[in-house]
Amino acid sequence: MANTKGKVTGFLLVMHVIFVVLFGLFVDYNDVASPQGKASEGGSDAAVDGKDPSLSFYYPMFQDIHVMIFVGFGFLMAFLKLHGFGSIGFNFLLGCFLIEWATLVNGWFKIIETGESKIFVDVVELIKVDFALAAVMISFGAVLGKVSPIQVLVMALFEIVIYNLSLWIGESVMEVTDVGGSIYIHAFGAYFGLAIARVLYKTEQTTSPKEGSVYHSDLFSMVGTVFLWVFWPSFNAGLLTGDARHRAVINTIFSLAACTIVTFAVSAVTSKKNKIDMVHVQNATLAGGVAVGSSANLMIHPFGAMLAGTTAGIISVVGFKYIQPALLRVFKIHDTCGVNNLHGMPGILGAMISAVLCSIATPEIYKNSFDEIFVRSPTMQGGYQIAGLVATIAIAITGGTLTGFLMKLPIWDRLLREELYDDNAFWEMPDTSDYGSISPSDDKEYQKIEGVDDDEAGSSFSDIKKRKSSGGSSLNQQTE
Repeated sequence: MANTKGKVTGFLLVMHVIFVVLFGLFVDYNDVASPQGKASEGGSDAAVDGKDPSLSFYYPMFQDIHVMIFVGFGFLMAFLKLHGFGSIGFNFLLGCFLIEWATLVNGWFKIIETGESKIFVDVVELIKVDFALAAVMISFGAVLGKVSPIQVLVMALFEIVIYNLSLWIGESVMEVTDVGGSIYIHAFGAYFGLAIARVLYKTEQTTSPKEGSVYHSDLFSMVGTVFLWVFWPSFNAGLLTGDARHRAVINTIFSLAACTIVTFAVSAVTSKKNKIDMVHVQNATLAGGVAVGSSANLMIHPFGAMLAGTTAGIISVVGFKYIQPALLRVFKIHDTCGVNNLHGMPGILGAMISAVLCSIATPEIYKNSFDEIFVRSPTMQGGYQIAGLVATIAIAITGGTLTGFLMKLPIWDRLLREELYDDNAFWEMPDTSDYGSISPSDDKEYQKIEGVDDDEAGSSFSDIKKRKSSGGSSLNQQTE
């Protein structure tokens, strides 16, 4: 049994105590949040630098990103028919755990780079913390339903450190522009998670009848999709100011809209029955936000953003339909949520788009923004965009592989076959006695309702209750 009594409780409480002590030693308010802080001279809505961030300017974006992390990602992963509690609940736990840990690790890397004496927090730093959370949530999607809670927490501990290492190399050493995280967040999180999935691969992961969705679980997942879709412009524009922020919002909206239209079209045409696949709608419709991330602040123009979204939608649907099964068959990479299709390949596309746009940039096009965006010649910057992508993926795969072997140690409560994709091992399950006996641990795809014959087993709960309340002595009594 993977649920060793007291292990998760002890791990969480010990780590939390350590985090509290470290916060006491290292973390303090930034000047703007301290009593001696001064309000921005430009007024409450003015854009200001990171040393004195305006709460009213950044908090709406932070709020949107926060909703994406806790509602969007959580519900998006709720498609598994017997793993809804784990998808939403462990996403919630993981997010809170990482708010503390990522604040510390992000801050330590900043101390190393700037020489500051402490970790000074403000709303801008909280946005950066949420970006780190997003990378881990993406990786979590690759191993969803196949790891125990303590394995997920161990993964998060190490991934945040490796994420910051990758980010430092990309931003500070190579100076790659990636405002929406196509490279640093999406590509990194996807290939870190896929590397772990490969290390943890077992044949029973692919043969379990519990892996899959039902009608209502897909509806819950669509709630996550809609939240992510609506708030994605804030994710890509969150740390920007001025005309770059405005451009990022516009570009992301057009890219997402184009991606959604193409997803529906391509999903139907790739179906033998000309039907739309809900998996494509839940995931591929979001690929446009990923693809335009690296170039959200660049002069891609609305039609260019639409082309990016169109390409991303095609790539993502093709990925779900053909590439994901091939990765499983050839490389034994089992990707529960299809993160390669939503985050990995669209992230690579985003890096390539940014490389092209950087290569053709001129001062005449960007005017006063040119020196703010580009630190070297446009041609060289284009090359650095690709180099940054390669470095990020290499770090992600290496770090994910090492983390996967660590997670594979028996001490971390590895799941048994019957515990895969199943909430029953870690959650108190609700009483379903009013509707018969439904066991989330049953290996059958649908557990027959107690006392219902074969003809009635497919009936809905509401129909059965109506028959029961109409005077029948048992659930299998037939109505006239």
